[in-house]
Amino acid sequence: MTATISGGKVWLVGAGPGDPGLLTVRGLRALEAADVIVADRLGARAVLDGLEAEGVELRAEVIDVGKLPGHHAVPQDAINALLVQLARDGKTVVRLKGGDPYVFGRGGEELDHCRRAQVDVEVVSGVTSAISVPALAGIPLTHRGVATAFTVATGHDQIRELGGGRDHTVVLLMGVGTLAHAAITLARGERGAGCPVAIIEDGFGPSQRVTIGTLATIAHQAAERGVRSPAVVVVGDVVRLSSYAPEQIATLDLSSFEPLA
Repeated sequence: MTATISGGKVWLVGAGPGDPGLLTVRGLRALEAADVIVADRLGARAVLDGLEAEGVELRAEVIDVGKLPGHHAVPQDAINALLVQLARDGKTVVRLKGGDPYVFGRGGEELDHCRRAQVDVEVVSGVTSAISVPALAGIPLTHRGVATAFTVATGHDQIRELGGGRDHTVVLLMGVGTLAHAAITLARGERGAGCPVAIIEDGFGPSQRVTIGTLATIAHQAAERGVRSPAVVVVGDVVRLSSYAPEQIATLDLSSFEPLA
């Protein structure tokens, strides 16, 4: 076992989807003990603001390394180096990441970098938006007799490699910019053009909004409504279970649709 440098420690904490009520107790305890909090923009910043509004006082200095779509305010290598340097300075550091550190959060990279630098590091799991945000719209990712499995991907992944039919739910994170391409690609497979789709914007935020359609219609609907990030996209028959689903989706005869050409 590799020895660690005495003094500081890094906690990789999942902030959840942005609601302080979904921060774990273990995560809160880490924040309360921290000297420095290195925070992301999505989820993490909202949780810190929410805790402050609820009267929770944190003594830690907050360093914002928030990432905007298409623009990384602080490069990942610089974040890695910052965590190590702060720990070597004897600080207790919380790296507060939106959702869960290990779900498209690059938490594994940060953990590996700290370990290679012989810095003590621990992970505190968080509630991922991939599950919690669809739940806001009444969409379970699995449901007896409807869906038996789900896959979480980003809009930048190889969507064409995602197999399965409408009973295999697909959740797309960071997928608004590539929505049209993803919809066409998935419609050409077993799911077909009539497969239900939901977009949940700004989950747990003040601008929360749900848009529901099919793979054939969702890109047009999103453009028409001005759908923006952050948003979670859900593809599959489970969307029909949502109370937001219009009658034509909830009672849709999916067998009448053919995949897009």
